[in-house]
Amino acid sequence: MARGETDLARRLGEDLLRLSRQRNDSAGLVLGHLSSGRNLMFAGRFVSSRSHLEELLALYDPISQRSLVHQAGIHPQVVSRAYLGMLFSCLGFVDQALAQSNAAIAEARRLAHPPSLASSLEYGTTVLSLVGDNAGLGEWADQPVAVTTEQGFPFWRALGTIFRGWLKTKNGDVTEGVSLVRSGSTAYRATGAGVWIPYQIVLLARACEIAGQVEEVVTLLDEALQIVEKTGERWLQRS
Repeated sequence: MARGETDLARRLGEDLLRLSRQRNDSAGLVLGHLSSGRNLMFAGRFVSSRSHLEELLALYDPISQRSLVHQAGIHPQVVSRAYLGMLFSCLGFVDQALAQSNAAIAEARRLAHPPSLASSLEYGTTVLSLVGDNAGLGEWADQPVAVTTEQGFPFWRALGTIFRGWLKTKNGDVTEGVSLVRSGSTAYRATGAGVWIPYQIVLLARACEIAGQVEEVVTLLDEALQIVEKTGERWLQRS
């Protein structure tokens, strides 16, 4: 999914769930629901995604399944809530989106697990940008960059740079803002990641529009649509 291979990711998630059910493997079910919930969210299939993510929260036992954190690299319940925040924001349920997002960040801080905190902060920032909470975005924008720079997470640091640039653009520092969005997007693609790119392009297009670079806006949006058709990442298209 990180590489943008959405069809393959969905099939692997379905296989994991099927095998886990056959073997009555509770840990495998948690990871299978996390994978499927994430994959379906990015595909824009929000109802099915919500079902998987909420099933994960019902199944997950942080004591008996503690080893999953090391296997998956994140705390499943933190990321599930972070994805639910994204999902609810796409559906227009602002209060639920913010509640899930805030719960994910608070839990990640309590657990003191840097990868979970970095991801929950980035998803939380995305939620704020989607729901148009400019005040909250201004308050949070620097936090993901600080955490990811300290911990050395280039994937999340690049996303944080993009949001900082977008906020600067909206606040009137257009030249610096557009530059940050561009540099963050370049750094992000350098990691080999393919998911999230249409959303980054949309933010860059909106920044270019503010900067009066109208011709580039059309080119960027065309690129975003081509990527959506290629990868099937339709969550933004349907939000």
